[in-house]
Amino acid sequence: MKSPLNILFMGTPDFAVESLDSIYRSKHNLCCVVTSEDKRSGRGLKNNSSPVKDYCISNKIDFIQPNDFKSNNFLNQIKEYDPDIIVVVAFKILPKEVWSIPSIGTVNIHASLLPNLRGAAPINWAIINGLKKTGLTSFYINQGIDTGDIILQKEIEINEDDNFGSLYEKLKKKTGNFILTTLECINNGVRKSQLVTTKVLSAPKLNKENTRINWSNSGTDICNQIKGLSPIPGAWSTLKQSKRNIKIYDAIFHKSVNNKECGEMFVFDKNKLMVIVNDGLIEIKELQIGGKKKINANDFINGMKEKTIKLI
Repeated sequence: MKSPLNILFMGTPDFAVESLDSIYRSKHNLCCVVTSEDKRSGRGLKNNSSPVKDYCISNKIDFIQPNDFKSNNFLNQIKEYDPDIIVVVAFKILPKEVWSIPSIGTVNIHASLLPNLRGAAPINWAIINGLKKTGLTSFYINQGIDTGDIILQKEIEINEDDNFGSLYEKLKKKTGNFILTTLECINNGVRKSQLVTTKVLSAPKLNKENTRINWSNSGTDICNQIKGLSPIPGAWSTLKQSKRNIKIYDAIFHKSVNNKECGEMFVFDKNKLMVIVNDGLIEIKELQIGGKKKINANDFINGMKEKTIKLI
């Protein structure tokens, strides 16, 4: 293998910027960046560029925002840069027409220890599943979903107080050095097949169904779900009386024996907002009703008109 490498980078959110910055400042040649098209949002549907695009503009790096990844125009643009390798971080699934272009291959950085947690939301599902560790994996993209040969892995502990937001930041900060070590491994010809010897967990895309709280689950599972979806997108339920949705961002589980109906919310000791689950009580600390701002439990208690509220 040769060094330095001619690298084309693909990514969109802030999670990808650390890797991009490390490559840009390294001995390797960053020939171009591909990022998503601007999104319209807010009042007046203002165009919002991605963190990766903003980085490219600030550092005068060539970038492309394609709307069709299979178009001859886009494919020819990539071929003209003649990349040795494409590095992909937090981006869309690429067609073979793209990932097969580089002479060495296309490499993805995935936020789990593959083959565990293949899929779109590995950071969320690591916490939802109550794992004690996760990490980063660099691998060669092939026709499967996160199934290619592994180049490098780095393990990271998940602390008891971690939620999605804190674990996201911990992993993001590790990606800069991780990608540079990955490139060294590539130059040394390192790669190994993924061996699935035990049952592995998946990390499917988050949706309305798998983010809804089932109050019949164990308190530990419910708290893990709340942490794994905080601060975004938020684990949710519905207030039966008002039909309004509630998102819960922080909660504590108190194990106890009870024979009451799961999902009943009430105030305990004047300032604790509790929900009954099958093996104890969930104490809600931070929540959001409908599209309103987040509030703490005391603010919600002060506005409660009923002694109990059913969550469904």
